Amino acid sequence: MATMEKLDGSKVKLTITVTAEEFEEATQKAYLKTRGKFNVPGFRKGKAPRKMIESAYGEFAFFDEAFEIVYPEAYKKAIEETGIQPVGRPDISLDDFGKDKPLVFSVEVPVRPEVKLGEYKGIKVVKHEYNVTDEMVDAEIEREREKIARIVDVEGRAVENGDMIRLNYSGSVDGVKFDGGTAEDQQLIIGSGTFIPGFEEQLIGVNAGEEKDVKVTFPTEYHAEELAGKEAVFACKVLAIQKKELPVVDDEFAKDVSEFDTVAELREGKKKELEEGLKREAEEAKINDVVKAVTDNAQVEIPDVMIESQIDYMIQDISYRLSAQGMSIEDYVKFTGSTMEALRESFKGEAETRVKAQLVIDAVAKEEKIEASADEIEEAIKTYAARFGEEYAEKFISNLSEEDRLYFADQIVNDKTIKLLTDNAVEGTAKKKAASKKTAAAKAEGEEKKPAAKRTLKKAAEKKEEE
Repeated sequence: MATMEKLDGSKVKLTITVTAEEFEEATQKAYLKTRGKFNVPGFRKGKAPRKMIESAYGEFAFFDEAFEIVYPEAYKKAIEETGIQPVGRPDISLDDFGKDKPLVFSVEVPVRPEVKLGEYKGIKVVKHEYNVTDEMVDAEIEREREKIARIVDVEGRAVENGDMIRLNYSGSVDGVKFDGGTAEDQQLIIGSGTFIPGFEEQLIGVNAGEEKDVKVTFPTEYHAEELAGKEAVFACKVLAIQKKELPVVDDEFAKDVSEFDTVAELREGKKKELEEGLKREAEEAKINDVVKAVTDNAQVEIPDVMIESQIDYMIQDISYRLSAQGMSIEDYVKFTGSTMEALRESFKGEAETRVKAQLVIDAVAKEEKIEASADEIEEAIKTYAARFGEEYAEKFISNLSEEDRLYFADQIVNDKTIKLLTDNAVEGTAKKKAASKKTAAAKAEGEEKKPAAKRTLKKAAEKKEEE
């Protein structure tokens, strides 16, 4: 049996009662489970009767273990009875217990907060226009040229800015070589800013086969602390000077880089690709604008634990991305001169925005009675599994748990709710504001401040795949 009391800050207090009979049963189970841990004179270990152990160690010798046995089921029943949705760990307090008495304990737990929805239909948003220009198509063609460009040696001149060179180098500080300062046949594009500031510029004018000492000073904030602010000398030898040789844009080029036979067809194909991409971007921008407006119109008090959980998710996401590059989150924090606490703090605002947006979307779904049908869930599962081939799909579907199916159901409801919001939104053209004299003056002096764009992205739940 449980009673509920609402506390401040999206917290509730549950007072839970376990009958004397139920707790006695749990105590007996605790005795059978732990009796081997007690030493009672006259009895072999694990063979002493319960009463003898309680006489020697106290009548509540098995209380802690009995509570651990009875608590999970009692707490689960209390949640079902009260209908709450916990979002964090409960704080437990014992209120009353004794021999042959009911056990009464209370838990204080943060719960999913109630959302007070504002206006969410007929939201007015700016229509995002998109227009593919010839310059954009030219840039795509240029990227294709870069992909199949040949690297050729340059003869008869020295290194120029923009050249690709191959070189050997060996760095030293005060005549002593340091770790990571030596390489052979290293490729470097002059002017790329890949190396320490001042390094690349000093190689301009050097011919292939020539050697030169390059003198630089490491930045004061350098990831290798032992080198920070130190002057260094790199003994360099330019092995070769190279450049990219880009192909001519003709019909043969079009055939090489695409399924098209002519440059005209290639350009038209690239234009369609760009239009489709920009259309998707415009749709996503509309979703972001609508969700942000609906979220701003709603009121909700978010428990800190939900924000911290979202920050954990964001940190984990970064960790996965860094691990793909061979770096840990700890190395990243150290390299950037930050701390884990500072990194978490920097995510707090975005985390709160994401949590609120999802809470509001869920509240709209509840208000509009949006659900996922059994057929929709099955179709979503089949579509997802099909991406990995028939053999994997069958294995994936057969191993799905009820919780997995709920994941797909949640995604369907989420998508249907966002569609409802965007379908009911009203798009309009943004009004251009006349620049004030103050703004014009600031712009002339190069001091105009650009507002930081904030985008509210819909939460996309991620699920690890087990193979």
